[in-house]
Amino acid sequence: MYQITLRAARTNRGLTLDEVARLVDRTPKTIAKYEGDSTSIPRDLFLSLVKLYTVPEDMVFCGVESVFTGSSTKGSTKRKRKAS
Repeated sequence: MYQITLRAARTNRGLTLDEVARLVDRTPKTIAKYEGDSTSIPRDLFLSLVKLYTVPEDMVFCGVESVFTGSSTKGSTKRKRKAS
């Protein structure tokens, strides 16, 4: 089975951080934090989110999002070098 991130699950449902935060009684900052790194997400919040997003628990990747996507969460400031 393939997996998706919490952020992907939320956006697939067409929900914003503010909407999700309100629905699960958390702050948008908290939701964003766990979207970036769900390694230590509280079980009750995880279950609330997968229910809200209507995805099976085992379909959601739990860990650091940048590891899953292969990108940096901070945005790279490195520039590509021009070939000489």
